[in-house]
Amino acid sequence: MGKPTGFLEFERKLPKDREPDIRMKDWDEFHTHFSEAELEQQGARCMNCGVAFCHTGKPLEGGCPLGNLIPEWNDLVYRGKYDEAYKRLSKTSNFPEFTGRVCPALCEGSCTLGMLEPAVTVKNIEVHIIDKMFEEGKVLPRIPKKSTEKRVAVVGSGPSGLACADILNQFGHKVTVFERSDRIGGLLMYGIPNMKLDKSIVQRRVDILKKEGITFITDTEIGKNYSAAKLVNEYDAVVLCCGATKPRDLQAEGRECSGIHFAVDFLSKNTKSLLDSKLQDRKYISAEGKDVVIVGGGDTGTDCVGTSIRHGCKSVIQLEIMPEAPISRTPDNPWPQWPRIKKTDYGQQEAIELYGKDPRQYLTTITKIEPDENGHIKAVHTVEVEWVNENGKRFPKPIKGTEKVLPCQLLLIAMGFLGPEDTLIKQLSLETDARSNVKAEYGKYSTNIAGVFAAGDMRRGQSLVVWAIHEGRSAAEQCDKYLNSLSSRTKA
Repeated sequence: MGKPTGFLEFERKLPKDREPDIRMKDWDEFHTHFSEAELEQQGARCMNCGVAFCHTGKPLEGGCPLGNLIPEWNDLVYRGKYDEAYKRLSKTSNFPEFTGRVCPALCEGSCTLGMLEPAVTVKNIEVHIIDKMFEEGKVLPRIPKKSTEKRVAVVGSGPSGLACADILNQFGHKVTVFERSDRIGGLLMYGIPNMKLDKSIVQRRVDILKKEGITFITDTEIGKNYSAAKLVNEYDAVVLCCGATKPRDLQAEGRECSGIHFAVDFLSKNTKSLLDSKLQDRKYISAEGKDVVIVGGGDTGTDCVGTSIRHGCKSVIQLEIMPEAPISRTPDNPWPQWPRIKKTDYGQQEAIELYGKDPRQYLTTITKIEPDENGHIKAVHTVEVEWVNENGKRFPKPIKGTEKVLPCQLLLIAMGFLGPEDTLIKQLSLETDARSNVKAEYGKYSTNIAGVFAAGDMRRGQSLVVWAIHEGRSAAEQCDKYLNSLSSRTKA
């Protein structure tokens, strides 16, 4: 490393986000960049640890699933060699401009320095590298030098589908990506709010992929307005990257009330209206002037908090059935595992600024939804719970005397997803696993139908963008092997 003692000399620092009271008034990204001098100092903290866990990517050990060459490009950034850093970064990562914005940074959780000191700012360095290259016009289309004439359909244009299409296209295959929405990007476009990932960043990458030769078809849902059988017959191979988009529902008396929505619908309609008309068409679920209750304490719930505040909600509460996470690692969560500790994200920061308190209420669940005279939600009844073990099973037990009634005119369900939608699965008679995901062995990605592969959340269940990209890349390699085997049999 260029600065062997950098981790001793420099403290971890991150560029300061836009202040909550300012950013909550618009839909612009809230993260900012360091100066290059400050960034190079942070790169110097990478400590030449010998065995770098940051890019192991193993489920029990943490680290980056993409195997990013993190120590190498940290060193290059420290030396001011950004062009070389970009070359190293792009060897393993298709879209660092996405992961550098929305990934929880598994790499930092397993950083060796993080055992005793704050970890290296890997994520911030990554996004600065790619943004600098885009600003300088150095991210250029890579036109494949040859074509195999093999036709591949990729269904779904989220991070897994885009990564898969990118790799297959570079192998020389003719790739067509099908997307049921009106814009390309999947959850990158409609599942993540603009203030976390500006949609111009997504479109910028899609435009490059188009110039590289990938064909994109929108407003087309395989299994509904395009036959699944037709797709399989028309293409030499198919890779399914449709995501896990079946939301988990809330089971409570009064669920049939109006004014209750899944978080994915709330967020996607907001982004579409924002892109179509800057919200002027009013074709979104508005939180303006309402008491909002969000069920779910994860990232999606946080996005609902931030979006509701920007609408001008009257109040916002985020209910979490799980206990509050500890401030620091517990003995059963050692390094280099991802640290399961409490974090106050942008949505909570904005709620604290606006209302003077954290919107999260832990160990709390909804027992009843109360309607008004018109059948619209007006309140939710809650109770605190404790987690108990009985007969080898752990479940939440209500605590008597902790019942509350919260005013609510908009209830958002952000309880995660159960698996992929099954229309396409049934049409192709695909085998599924115990969790209703498409059955395809990790590392092989092939389904029970020859020439049909599955990757990303559709195969592994709801997960992270970085894991989706990893699976898309790996599935593309397996699909390429299959296509090459077809060519070999044809020649024989």
